[in-house]
Amino acid sequence: MATDDRHDVTRSVAPTGRLPDDHVIVICGATGDLARRKLLPGLFHLARAGQLPTRYRIVGSAPAADSLGDEEFREQARQAVDRFGRAAPEGPQWQAFEEALSFGAADPGDPAPLLAAVREAERAVGGSPRRLFHLAVPPVAFGSVVRMLGATGLSEGARVIVEKPFGTDLASARALNDTLHAVFDESRVFRIDHFLGKESVDNILALRFANGLFEPVWNREHISHVQIDVPESIDIQGRAGFFEGTGTFRDMIVTHLFQLLGFVAMEPPSALDARSLREEKDKVFRSLRPLDPAHVVRGQYEGYRNEPGVAPASDTETFAALRVEIDNWRWAGVPFYLRSGKALAEGRHMVTLTFRQPPLRMFPAVAHDSAAARSDTLAIDFDDPGRITARFLAKEPGPDMRLGTGEMVFDYAGSFAQDHALEAYEHLILEAMLGDQALFTSAEGINRLWEVSEPLLKDPPPVEPYTPGSWGPESIQRLVRPHHWYLPDGR
Repeated sequence: MATDDRHDVTRSVAPTGRLPDDHVIVICGATGDLARRKLLPGLFHLARAGQLPTRYRIVGSAPAADSLGDEEFREQARQAVDRFGRAAPEGPQWQAFEEALSFGAADPGDPAPLLAAVREAERAVGGSPRRLFHLAVPPVAFGSVVRMLGATGLSEGARVIVEKPFGTDLASARALNDTLHAVFDESRVFRIDHFLGKESVDNILALRFANGLFEPVWNREHISHVQIDVPESIDIQGRAGFFEGTGTFRDMIVTHLFQLLGFVAMEPPSALDARSLREEKDKVFRSLRPLDPAHVVRGQYEGYRNEPGVAPASDTETFAALRVEIDNWRWAGVPFYLRSGKALAEGRHMVTLTFRQPPLRMFPAVAHDSAAARSDTLAIDFDDPGRITARFLAKEPGPDMRLGTGEMVFDYAGSFAQDHALEAYEHLILEAMLGDQALFTSAEGINRLWEVSEPLLKDPPPVEPYTPGSWGPESIQRLVRPHHWYLPDGR
């Protein structure tokens, strides 16, 4: 008889020993898709993993029109965990989690139900618990929710998790930060990017700074170019209302890929703490050259304009590839190629560093086959749980000196037990409760990224069509010449 494997998951206590202080966690937008798919299942997994505080309560909130009773909210959470969670909602662990849930509606003109729910949750926890607000709300509601938290005093001493988009240009990003900073100082703001919560992003730091093999060659003297490649096989999935006003560059490049670039390119921090890591990442952003539209390819998959809600002559890009340059001592002259888009051949998450050719080539030209152009690479697949592949040239068996491509692979899943692994959202919610901002974006960093993006936003090249299931417009090959894209041939 078939069984649900999730029923066999046992509680595992994380080895770090870091537990947050007692908390009241408020999910603003608790009836939305993000709460259903990620936040409620993630919080339950944190509870099962022994990573939530000793005493906690979770308060859901939404406008009065979407208000739920406590029991209705608990049933919604049970359905969300049952469908999207990694463990079934049953047994004593679920019962304890379910009892910690309550609901309080809040409209800008009537926050009383939320105030009452938070006060009751704090009484149930006892002492002086911390407050954490997760703003899982649409951008149009962001300002009113933040101002309501300030006007009611709920923001006092609290931390806040902010979902993207962090603006759509420099002016809107500054306005967004002004709204936040009127209520929360920067030390209590956690701008969440789920890419940075992946285990493999932390592994980039470990790979670089814990191993004498890599850090000495992580620079312009040894690296020819770097690629950060996040193709997506899905299309816009009916989200034209969001995507038409955003596009791939704003949705993926500024928010996700630039953040990864910061971790790949940063100088060694003085310590692995939040302040040091953010300072080094922001230094990278300050060193970015303004984007040159001549080094950008914008694409649109064929059929996008037929999607419901898309303008017949839409110029919104569903694909973006660009060359980025960093003017600092470590990376001067090394191009960084970034690519992301919808309806592409595969969904992947790759950072690839290609090393320079040896200064003296002693092997005859006949020894090299077509694969040689994609050797000398270190490829980091940061899709959970991730892997690292080193590709190099080796002699093929036989009497002739013919070279073929070899590889060494570190597979995260095959090398470590996954008992304590957290999904990206779970990891970041835990870090926010602990007050660690290392994996969250600063206001300075966001403003600088929009600043370097302004030349492209003001004068974008026209979109080029590409076939769904391909790797994007043909012109992306010209963008990287004389180099090659690691995907698809590098796998």
